[in-house]
Amino acid sequence: MHAKASVDGTVIAETDNYQFVEGNVYFPPDSIKDASKTLTTTSHTTHCPWKGDSSYYDIHVGGKTLNNAAWYYPKPLEKATHIKDHVAFCRSSLVVPKALARLVMTSR
Repeated sequence: MHAKASVDGTVIAETDNYQFVEGNVYFPPDSIKDASKTLTTTSHTTHCPWKGDSSYYDIHVGGKTLNNAAWYYPKPLEKATHIKDHVAFCRSSLVVPKALARLVMTSR
């Protein structure tokens, strides 16, 4: 299945090679469009007991900034190594196929 993240109609990530974890779609780093301009790291972090510490990005698209709207695990714990550096986006930025959307919406 194909997954895509967009902001106001501008695609910021797109892939068939994502990871689906706890209702979130994690995009591989190479699927982020123009990452150096679209994403900037922030000082915000959170902790998951099984994935580890996450770091956050602000998203910049079309003169608009979405603060802390994407996150990733730079040094995940052992059970989450498959999502190392993969980027997840807040749900308002995510566009996925209907079959995957049902999983995203029902998993929270």
